[in-house]
Amino acid sequence: MAEETLLKSADGGKTYRTSSETRQENKPVIYQMLPRLFANTNEKCVPNGDITTNGCGKMNSITTAILNEIRDLGVTHIWYTGVIEHANATDYSEYGIMPDKIEIVKGKAGSPYAIKDYFDIDPDIAESVPDRMTEWEELIARTHMAGLKVIMDFVPNHVARCYHSDVAPQGIEDFGNSDDVTKFFSPANDFYYIPRQLFQPGFDIGDYQEFPAKASGNDCFNAFPGRNDWYETVKLNYGIDYGDGSRHFNPHPPVWLKMLSILRYWASKGIDAFRCDMVFMVPIEFWEWAIPLVKADFPDIKFIAEIYDMNLYREFLFRGHFDYLYDKVNLYDTLRGVQCYNHSAATITDCWQRIDGIGGRMLNFLENHDEQRFASMEYAGDAMKVLPSLIVSSMISTAPFMLYAGQEFGEKGEDAEGFSGKDGRTTIFDYWSIPTLRRWHKGELYPLEASLRSIYKKVLNLLNKEKAISQGEFFDLMYVNFNNPDFSPHHNYAFLRYYEGTTLLIAVNFSDTPRKLKINIPDHAIDMFHIKEGKRMATELLSGRRASKTISSSIPFTTDISPWGAVIWKMK
Repeated sequence: MAEETLLKSADGGKTYRTSSETRQENKPVIYQMLPRLFANTNEKCVPNGDITTNGCGKMNSITTAILNEIRDLGVTHIWYTGVIEHANATDYSEYGIMPDKIEIVKGKAGSPYAIKDYFDIDPDIAESVPDRMTEWEELIARTHMAGLKVIMDFVPNHVARCYHSDVAPQGIEDFGNSDDVTKFFSPANDFYYIPRQLFQPGFDIGDYQEFPAKASGNDCFNAFPGRNDWYETVKLNYGIDYGDGSRHFNPHPPVWLKMLSILRYWASKGIDAFRCDMVFMVPIEFWEWAIPLVKADFPDIKFIAEIYDMNLYREFLFRGHFDYLYDKVNLYDTLRGVQCYNHSAATITDCWQRIDGIGGRMLNFLENHDEQRFASMEYAGDAMKVLPSLIVSSMISTAPFMLYAGQEFGEKGEDAEGFSGKDGRTTIFDYWSIPTLRRWHKGELYPLEASLRSIYKKVLNLLNKEKAISQGEFFDLMYVNFNNPDFSPHHNYAFLRYYEGTTLLIAVNFSDTPRKLKINIPDHAIDMFHIKEGKRMATELLSGRRASKTISSSIPFTTDISPWGAVIWKMK
């Protein structure tokens, strides 16, 4: 359990708290990539282009040299997104792979989350389609040889409408093969059905026929999904009757057993973690049962949950046995509000308070495949304004930090790729290439892109170089600076990190104006961290400059911060 220290604010009101997170040897730093985007260097992609026209990145193109570059950025894990076979518009029937109906595929490349065969690798990303599993196993080995760990997706809630496994291990039946399609719900069924109703979404699906209709993946329990529904997927049945709310978990539903086989299958390939999609759409009883069984055979494997309800955080950690959870609706949304909507930086304090005691088990990020690019006009509009958000997100706790391929170069996501329009995101549905990554692969980065990558490299390497960040304790300094005339709680955020005699004072500036800050440090922090008050030489870790600094409860700590800047003062 985390040790907790209560602090009362000066006005006797709100309670503040420092927390000592459960210590870990290394802070995970995750690099998310879609191989078909990451490794594609085609400069002449056209909207809605097929794989022949636009090309597709391959696993074999993710070389040892590239992996070493990613590791040297400060990364510890790579999340290979979209490697399991999913529905797409490319015909691989000559290799014994059943073609998909393009009318129910989103984009030419298809969604990585419309899984078509849980036991196979996406043929798009293989140089030799018959050898696609071997190429995946070799990529795992290369990644490990580069000193990096491997994360892959587990998509438990839904499958592609045309799900069919060509390579399932003997004895594992395809989803839906034994279903009673006359029933909306049966504990023995894999899918939910709309009896006597033809699948008929509100748009043209050509000659695709589905009778009776199956419920769609986003809990759309009718036959008429719209374009904003997950119409390309089918909801899996974990034993909940959504008609009356009853739960049927004994005996275990067939889906539970099949999913456990899938988890064990991929774990046996040597991966290090699963990123589990939309975990709250699957009953927690399944996770409570399945994760310990997988860990019994693979004790070092980790489970990361995509989740968007803070009220469920602790349940999914402690009952569901997840190692880490997305903190999108808490820290990510707060930082975006500060960056984009003039919200006060003081609201960041609320973020760690809401998850006090479990902060080290969050997964923090500024970008992923679902979110808009930080540098996009829909977000910050300027990649060079990232430092305050980057520092807070990555250094506020011992929690893992994740970045999305291209983020380190300031990728703007401004292409209109096809199914995915110009929306500040990088498409996951289309065959495409990423402009900044193309330039990086060819050694042709713009000066600003190279400069930004250097900033990311410096920050990310500090995450594990400085044990005060990867293993240390945290102390929020905002409550003693609310009424400080030389500190703007609306634009500035400041905190301490401490580990075995080393103190880091970290402050950021969310504004266009340079600041001369005088930061109050309370007696409690001095006592708690056994800090010897007085002057000493300190090093600012981002710039490397050294200066004599006073750390004391009676004399404010002084520092300059540039516009959209940050400082990390290290003192021993």
